[in-house]
Amino acid sequence: MGTVIRIGIAGYGNLGRGVEAALAKNPDLTLVGIFTRRPPESLTPLDPAVPVFPLDSLSGRTGDIDVLILCGGSRSDLPEQGPALAASFNTVDSFDTHARIPEYFDAVDGPARAGGRTALISAGWDPGMFSINRAYGEALLPDGATDTFWGRGLSQGHSDAIRRVPGVAAAVQYTIPSQEAIDRVRSGERPELTTREKHTRECFVVLEPGADADKVRDAIVGMPNYFADYDTTVHFISDEDLRRDHAAMPHGGFVIRSGNTSDAHTQVIEYRLALESNPEFTASVLVAYARAVHRLNAQGRVGAVTVLDVPPGLLSAKTPAQLRAELL
Repeated sequence: MGTVIRIGIAGYGNLGRGVEAALAKNPDLTLVGIFTRRPPESLTPLDPAVPVFPLDSLSGRTGDIDVLILCGGSRSDLPEQGPALAASFNTVDSFDTHARIPEYFDAVDGPARAGGRTALISAGWDPGMFSINRAYGEALLPDGATDTFWGRGLSQGHSDAIRRVPGVAAAVQYTIPSQEAIDRVRSGERPELTTREKHTRECFVVLEPGADADKVRDAIVGMPNYFADYDTTVHFISDEDLRRDHAAMPHGGFVIRSGNTSDAHTQVIEYRLALESNPEFTASVLVAYARAVHRLNAQGRVGAVTVLDVPPGLLSAKTPAQLRAELL
């Protein structure tokens, strides 16, 4: 094994814990420390030997972290932290507000270029692995149509967005795909489906004492980029019910490309994920891309990049010779 890549974790919620677990399965990567806005002594890492530091101490650590994995939320954490930290560190994040990815890319690109750093944004599974498969599908079947279905599963990004609504104490959101729509796409029919026809969203919300349920519901169902384009149901439940019935974090989905290679032949490409833990799988993707980012920076590639810019071989701990012998 070559040089061990030194990793820092910024933020230690479900995603940060997933990154710590994933690093333990990658011997060419080592965890330098966890950096948090919370009091460091209040955190208990999976490995008690892992040191925990204040987030604001990162400025003095640029020399001993090869890649910093950003584990904050997309709604308010990453828009601020991504550009700021990319100025000093190679970074990987999971920014997942699809409509704002172009502007977020631009915000991160400038500071990363100025600092000679490589910043990979929007990794995970969507955006991320699903993005790659959408690109493959379009390239391989140019005469075709792509449909993406999510769920049934718990969406971290949408749950986080609900939790930031005034009056919400806790919440989870499930994305539910339409089986009828999936079957029509798999058949090669190429239906033109609206956003509302493909998925519904179901929210389970614990209110803060005295909160106005109607105001909270209106704020959720009308939220742009998250709920406004979907049929959204909001259930108000107790904290006890939330902890008992909604603690697991499954998710998954499909990317389906159907197209014609000639008038006589229809082809269908399907990529599927079935995840018992959304944050642990997302974390596993971030860790693989941290390896790639370290290699890209060593090759002189600086600025913001996405999963669409990274050669697949850079994700692997194996050498190019091993990959040619074992996987081609």
